Amino acid sequence: MKATLLLTLSALVAGAVHAHLWPIPQTVSLGEGTAFVARSLVIQSNCRHDALQDTIRRYTRLLALGLFQPPTKYNDTSDPTPATTLRRVTVTVSTCTNVTHPALGDDESYTLRVGEPAANTSANIEAASVWGALRAIETLSQLTYNNLNGDLVVGQLPVTISDRPAYPHRGLLLDTARNFFPVEDIRRTLDAMAYNKFNVFHWHIVDAQSWPVESRFLPALAIRGAYSAAMTYSHEDVAGIIEYARLRGIRVIPEFDMPGHTSVVSNVLPEIMTCVNSQPRWDLDAAEPPSGQLNPLLPRTYQFVEAVVNEYAPLFPDQFFHTGSDEVNTHCWETTPSIRQYLNSTGLTSSDLLATFVNTTQGYLAANRKTGMIWEEAILDFNLTLPQDSVVQVWRSAENVQKVVAKGHRVLANSYEYWYLDCGHGGWLGNNPTGNSWCDPFKHWQRVYSYDPVANITSSAARDLVIGGDVCLWTEQVDTTNLDRTLWPRAAAAAEVLWSGKDANGQLRSAKEALVRIQEQRFRLVSRGIMAEPLQPLWCARNPGMCDLPPPS
Repeated sequence: MKATLLLTLSALVAGAVHAHLWPIPQTVSLGEGTAFVARSLVIQSNCRHDALQDTIRRYTRLLALGLFQPPTKYNDTSDPTPATTLRRVTVTVSTCTNVTHPALGDDESYTLRVGEPAANTSANIEAASVWGALRAIETLSQLTYNNLNGDLVVGQLPVTISDRPAYPHRGLLLDTARNFFPVEDIRRTLDAMAYNKFNVFHWHIVDAQSWPVESRFLPALAIRGAYSAAMTYSHEDVAGIIEYARLRGIRVIPEFDMPGHTSVVSNVLPEIMTCVNSQPRWDLDAAEPPSGQLNPLLPRTYQFVEAVVNEYAPLFPDQFFHTGSDEVNTHCWETTPSIRQYLNSTGLTSSDLLATFVNTTQGYLAANRKTGMIWEEAILDFNLTLPQDSVVQVWRSAENVQKVVAKGHRVLANSYEYWYLDCGHGGWLGNNPTGNSWCDPFKHWQRVYSYDPVANITSSAARDLVIGGDVCLWTEQVDTTNLDRTLWPRAAAAAEVLWSGKDANGQLRSAKEALVRIQEQRFRLVSRGIMAEPLQPLWCARNPGMCDLPPPS
């Protein structure tokens, strides 16, 4: 006798269902049946879009490998009774257009149905767009697992899932300037992002320490600014990363941080720089070494900035281009003799200098048909007026989201208090025996999961201005050796916040309920080649709920 039940939090906690999906869909209905999945499973679609066809090929191979076994099913030797097999998946896309690249606001909704166990069980996906179909195929893959007999099984049939993202911008920021990451590391990160339904790769590509991307207008930028020739992304590398991301429904937004965080430019154009590598008191002129900011008074500075935008904006098809403008150091400018003299003679301030710089840069973006993204300091500390369509990224506190929304701008919310994954690994500065860092403590996955991007924003119109956020990895202490374990599975916790949103009662979702699912997602990622760090001893993963903090006595 088949029983269909709504997937509830209590059922998940009790381990009563297998479908430990991540991120959790908006609505799920599950039955009690099971079926084999044919190793020759056919996924077919009415839509010939290249991203969908590529996804079908990738997941067909992934399912055929059948490498994933849930930790809670470590001793499962059961086979479906009666023996039934899922052989075919049909994907129907409502609007199969020739739109090549994903964009902000794409409809990623989908419905997934897997029928009753039968001689030839079938699955059907209906999606509004190609990008929704990609998300649905990932969900389908999470319904399957390998048992100890080596059989690929899909459980809880019949299944009906109706799903859509809570936020249109679900991003992951990776800094490739403090330490370099080869193309294969970025591709693997994009794979993991797709497995967690992220849709934006925020590529913080350059910073004070290095300029690791080829420059054609000024080749010496990378020749002298990258750590080595081998630690440089060519234009072809960039295009390849963008294409790899596109096929996974992921947008790539570059960040070229200016006017601060630009010490590396002094290797080539020292004449347009101020406060370069102030030692030993670099702290007076920068947030971290090496110090250095562009000089906002010089025409040559603006020629450089315009050339940067003109070269790199066409490389990135996305509508948005991030120009940083965080941590601009007023002491640096105000102690530079030529700038100090200018300010004294005109009565202007550092805020006026930054306003000129930002407004001019925004003009270069507009000329390239790009919409600007910028960090919060410009609008909150310097009170700049930005183009109304600008997106402001908030990182210093959850409360600052409210302040930016009050000014009418769209916001990306990623408070360091929750979503800076580099925090808590100890201080990296020398001569610091305490080992403390500015953003301690470590952001455990439960802390990441507890972030509310729209906390204390009561107006629906204001909440709509929060378009999502980025979970961020700054890489002072991360390189290729520890990238995966630093990101995953903690970044997955942010992915569920952004995709699933709050529960049906408008409350933050329970980390207690989520644990069994994120445990399974961690093992799933490892089975797919992502070296995600363990969350608990294996015994705990196999026995959900038995390693919780005891209740107070």
